[in-house]
Amino acid sequence: MQAHDQTDPAPDLAPDSADPLARERAHLTASRAALRAMREDAEALDIRDVTANWVNAAVLERQIDDRIKALADLAHTPLFFGRLDYLHAPGADQAEGADGEQFYIGRRHVHDADGDPMVIDWRAPVSQPFYRASKKDPMDIALRRRFGYTGGDLTAYEDEHLSDPAEDERASRLLQREIERPRVGPMRDIVATIQPEQDEIVRSGLGGSVCVQGGPGTGKTAVGLHRVAYLLYAHRERLARTGTLVIGPNASFLHYIEQVLPALGELEVKQATVDDLVAHVEVRGTDDTAAALVKGDARMAEVLRRAVRSHVTLPAEPVMVVRGSRRWRVPAYELEEIVRELLARDIRYGAARDALPQRVAHAVLVRMEQAGEAPDDRVQDAVARNPAVKAAVKAIWPPVDPAKLVLRLLSDAEFLAEHAEGVLDADEQKALLWTKPPRSVKSAKWSATDAVLIDEAHDLVSRTPSLGHVVLDEAQDLSPMQYRAVGRRCTTGSATVLGDLAQGTTPWATRSWAEALGHLGKADAVVEELTAGFRVPREVIAYASRLLPAIAPGLTEVASVRESPGSLAVREVADLDAACLEACAESLRREGSIGLIAADARVPALAQALRAAGVTYLSPGEETTPDTRLTLVPASLAKGLEYDYVVLDEPAAVVDGEPDERTGLRRLYVALTRAVSGLIVVHAAPLPEQLA
Repeated sequence: MQAHDQTDPAPDLAPDSADPLARERAHLTASRAALRAMREDAEALDIRDVTANWVNAAVLERQIDDRIKALADLAHTPLFFGRLDYLHAPGADQAEGADGEQFYIGRRHVHDADGDPMVIDWRAPVSQPFYRASKKDPMDIALRRRFGYTGGDLTAYEDEHLSDPAEDERASRLLQREIERPRVGPMRDIVATIQPEQDEIVRSGLGGSVCVQGGPGTGKTAVGLHRVAYLLYAHRERLARTGTLVIGPNASFLHYIEQVLPALGELEVKQATVDDLVAHVEVRGTDDTAAALVKGDARMAEVLRRAVRSHVTLPAEPVMVVRGSRRWRVPAYELEEIVRELLARDIRYGAARDALPQRVAHAVLVRMEQAGEAPDDRVQDAVARNPAVKAAVKAIWPPVDPAKLVLRLLSDAEFLAEHAEGVLDADEQKALLWTKPPRSVKSAKWSATDAVLIDEAHDLVSRTPSLGHVVLDEAQDLSPMQYRAVGRRCTTGSATVLGDLAQGTTPWATRSWAEALGHLGKADAVVEELTAGFRVPREVIAYASRLLPAIAPGLTEVASVRESPGSLAVREVADLDAACLEACAESLRREGSIGLIAADARVPALAQALRAAGVTYLSPGEETTPDTRLTLVPASLAKGLEYDYVVLDEPAAVVDGEPDERTGLRRLYVALTRAVSGLIVVHAAPLPEQLA
């Protein structure tokens, strides 16, 4: 492998210059000019004479606006990051000796005025060898070139001659530098550093669902986001119709990752938390652990199903339909047959209720035909709207309000016992019941778990619309009922599930992916495990992994590819606040972002200490800047975030802040693994024995 570095940008030289770096810079300049021309062409489009009406014009105008945004040239984002020199033209018969071609690999496609490609989209098939080719399998690649950038300027390149057996295979220095680049601002894409095992997941097909088990620093979140970008490239029309959604654990996390897909040219992907998805009522209350565990249990789905169906009453009276001078009678036994058939089909409550008047009307039409009349569909619709039919439907199959149904289940002990019999025991039923039942849906202090129950009831009444693809991140913290809520959003689509069983920090944390995928409705999903760590230094991940036997026995330890001597410091101190301030000041003297992570109960004291010392700081989700690089992070919000340097305050307090030791140790594992370059652990109390 040959590396060439020139950190001080030289002036642009002619493309035929003998200096390879100058030639590459010239190609970058020409590519940027071509991208500007593509954007100008899009801005100049005149649609006044090509649309039939104002609706079509509005749709087309929005599509053009999105195209213009996608063609933005981000000054500090490299337009291309690699080059592939093929031995033969892709797709050509190698025996014919076809000349090889050269392709620049970047975040989006760029072509010149003649339509010839200057940069190839990283998702195109011809780009795949950039991520997969190796000495063992060169994939017809003669040379793979990686580019290094400084502040948007191309300053270095590195060559791998994959077809040259004489050249040793060594780790890429530019790849390592890109991985270790300081993190200021929101999460960035990893499109230049995707590894072969990650690329296999990214490029897996739309038809199947994938579950990625990945420890800290293995890039599972980035893999999920890049998989969305790839699927939108490969199946754009289909996903444009059905939609895509990224689900994260909280708003801070979503804010942190929100720039990744736009940087790859994808602007239409929605983001939400599970709470956002099920927001049918205002959440103003909380549950104790016992109630939350029962409400999150998958058995609640059966309780709700029984409660919804209990509203159906088998008819005891016939229906008499009067039309003109004729009367048409449908006897009670025939009505009962219709109702039982609809119940046996187990379709949505609302769909069955909509079908019932048509079934009754059809029974009337049969009698009309037997009497010699020739009714058509209009007559059947009129009979279905007949007051007698409507009254019968209301009595047999009344409308159900999902929120009122859940309110009754949580307030009425007899109603709950009737529908939970054989499903929940007496103690579990008692845990569900409110001590002071509210008077109405609006006055109720609904909890987040209540909202999930209401969402389940909504789906029992009317089907939840399905999306084409859903990415679910930090999935290990979801309850079975939350998995069901997400699964309803992709019943006809596919899912990418991302998580780490060792980082589950809720009382209902996922025990196995097979169980979780069953609740999601994707039992046939392929489970992939990422075990190579690229973010957390080897010393730090090894220290955190001492907790694994206690929190996730049997889980494979992450093997970090980054060795960084001196990246871990564990300090026992007398004055905790002063030691934290000193560690933060030490970290701030380095380049990059700093996270001060502490048990939630310790955050107010540390905030006061920082203010007293005149140190400005941010809250999780707020974007770091060159002037303000320190974020004060409650341990409960640290999951999914990363910082160049982390100062961890009092590990014992992090553990003690959770309801049980195992959950506390998992929370500590999360906090220990947020650092990219260095970790300082500061403690006054003894460390948990697992870290000794």
